[in-house]
Amino acid sequence: MTSPASSPVHPVDLEPSLIGPQTYATRRTNLRLDVALVVGIMICLLYMLPARLIVPNMTFAGRPALLVAFGLFAWWLVARLSPRLLVVGPQPLRWAALFYLLSIMGSYIAGMLRGLPSMEANQQNFTVLITFQFLGVILMTADGLANWERLRWVLRVFVVAAGFMAIVGLIQSTFKYDIARLLVIPGLELKIDLADFQPRGEGGLFRVPSTAVHYIEFSTVMAMAVPFALHLARYASTTNRRFFFAILTALIAASVPVAISRTGVLALGIVFITMFLLGWNWRTRFNLAILGVGLTALLVVARPGLIGTLSAMFLSVNEDTSISGRTDDYEIVGHWFAQRPWLGRGPGTLVPDLYIILDNQWLLTLVTGGIIGVLALAALHLTAISLGWMAMKRAATEEDKHLCAALLSAQFVAIVVGGTFDSFSFTTFSFTLALTTGLAGAAWRLTHPSRVIRTSTVNRLFE
Repeated sequence: MTSPASSPVHPVDLEPSLIGPQTYATRRTNLRLDVALVVGIMICLLYMLPARLIVPNMTFAGRPALLVAFGLFAWWLVARLSPRLLVVGPQPLRWAALFYLLSIMGSYIAGMLRGLPSMEANQQNFTVLITFQFLGVILMTADGLANWERLRWVLRVFVVAAGFMAIVGLIQSTFKYDIARLLVIPGLELKIDLADFQPRGEGGLFRVPSTAVHYIEFSTVMAMAVPFALHLARYASTTNRRFFFAILTALIAASVPVAISRTGVLALGIVFITMFLLGWNWRTRFNLAILGVGLTALLVVARPGLIGTLSAMFLSVNEDTSISGRTDDYEIVGHWFAQRPWLGRGPGTLVPDLYIILDNQWLLTLVTGGIIGVLALAALHLTAISLGWMAMKRAATEEDKHLCAALLSAQFVAIVVGGTFDSFSFTTFSFTLALTTGLAGAAWRLTHPSRVIRTSTVNRLFE
């Protein structure tokens, strides 16, 4: 007997896919290597290996996950040029991605024309490479997931990998032992040593990064993963799966405060506000409020002083040197912006070792990419929000509407936390954003009323 919470069968999954003039392919074959599998591998490498672990003699763009992402970008280009792998039908994210890429390249040229010291030139080249990898995840996730079944498989991999990252962070916090060092595998090297446990607050409290580069990144990524874990806890196909994902949801949510990051707590608040307004009925709101109180009580017992420290971080904002340090940067940002307002100094050229650490992604984009760069980044966010909203309105089931609300929450988090830290400088965060952006495009496509758009996909690599 099928469980009431089982995923509904989507009739569009049975439709043949139109891949060329009078050429069709089935969308439900056993694939040796499809987009969902490669994206899933990228997700596992992104979350389960330390972010500072790279292929030897490479930059941070040599993270194994990012190399897979670059392969996705190359695959998407081949699909656009090959009749056999043709991606048919419109996809608004392609235009947003193109605008974003053109803004980066325009800024790159502007940087080259002004003349760059070697360190800035190297960082600019690095940023362009990261951009290709970033867009590869967006485009292939949006265009390459063949049906709802494969999209849900990617979601399951995402939540399990996030759960693994949460467990690493909780072990670090509970035992003050960096288990992430055990994840350094032969053949790879640490570009920089793993982040230590930074004291924060009173009573011996300290911050943990799990496998991320920084504590802020860890807590923010975990907050973004919470609604997707909750989605699977509600709508997984069997009781055992729902119980399993409920446990992961609790672990992921509990890992947000142990990083002791104001940004992470803010991100979690944005997630819950979004889901409260768009994704949950009153029964769910009540149940989750009770669970939230229980989880808070558990943290009070398990980590005395943690809740007080987090509260003080918000109540004493006027006395926080990290806040005043950010506002003190406004004057120098205005100076740089006035020099090159339209295309900026060049992507990635505000090197911290030469200048300052600018803990604000929107201001950093303004300085390095100019007004055009800010508009391109905003267009990427707004396109993903629009697609997620349209998919939610078109969705025929409560499950799909809930998923779309979760995708919207990821964009809202990224927009807001872009004002609290230089979010795109951290690849675990930025590629999580790329994944959720691509999933918004996939949801828009799979709910589209036009059959040609709905069944458009990237063909498999191997027959």
